[in-house]
Amino acid sequence: MSDSLRWWVRRLLLAVLVVFGAATVTFGALRLEPGDPVRLMLGPNVNPPPELVDQVRHDLGLDRPLIEQYGLFLGRLGTGDLGRSYQLHDSVANVIGEHLGSTVALALTGFLLAFALGLLIAVATAGRRPALRGLSSTVELIMTSTPGFWVGVLLLTLFSFRLHAFPVAGGTGLAGLVLPAVTLALGMAGVFAQVLREGLERALAEPFVVSARARGTGETMVRLRHALRHAMVPMVTIAGWAVGALLSGAVVIETVFSRPGLGHVLATAVAGRDFPLVTGIAVVSAALFAVISVIVDGLYRVIDPRLRDTGVSA
Repeated sequence: MSDSLRWWVRRLLLAVLVVFGAATVTFGALRLEPGDPVRLMLGPNVNPPPELVDQVRHDLGLDRPLIEQYGLFLGRLGTGDLGRSYQLHDSVANVIGEHLGSTVALALTGFLLAFALGLLIAVATAGRRPALRGLSSTVELIMTSTPGFWVGVLLLTLFSFRLHAFPVAGGTGLAGLVLPAVTLALGMAGVFAQVLREGLERALAEPFVVSARARGTGETMVRLRHALRHAMVPMVTIAGWAVGALLSGAVVIETVFSRPGLGHVLATAVAGRDFPLVTGIAVVSAALFAVISVIVDGLYRVIDPRLRDTGVSA
């Protein structure tokens, strides 16, 4: 078996272990929660007859030993069966499939906005006066450290409640996507700007940039045409983490803006103790993150041939 094939097999096995770990932790956390899970599902103010409680417990397999429940859970998971939502009376796969597109659209839009804003800041401030660079770093730190839900509330207050420019809640069209995407992008844009600026400043000190300037190339063209492509390489390293962070952040932002998506579904499932749905969303989220990580690591090996020679993972 070649080194490259061994690397791919090892990386795929690691991705499977990540999904398995996420599924196991979620299963254990939900099963170890205090109280009767069936009565928690039915609601604290409901007094169902014992026959109904026993029937629900049997339907969900909660009347079996914990180790047997875990084994059945892994068996269903291995066949792609995520179970059935007790609240929505539909298969978990169908529920996730109906809402996943909205969450992915929000995450990708946030990624594009974050990248564009981070790129603009980095190109404008890399190698400039220390005062400008210091001001930019301060703004980026504020953007990165400010909680997304707080930014979302501020944007809602200004643009929805006061200016009435965007929907207050539940927007599904382009207008309903703007504020959640901006909220999601601001924190990530600060990280992108820092990474891109450091890469640009290293590239601007390279001999090929000095040669380009000596040939009379303008500063803007030097940055965009010569230095930027070299500064983009570190972005690949953090791309997997960024996409995973944006997907998880989208879940929170959807709740703030009452936007249809996995975030709204997850919040409802957690409040209603819908164990199969909570577990299914956790497993699918872990699988998406694992797939993205494998793709990013593969791209990095394509960009940097040294990793292919040494068999080292990015």
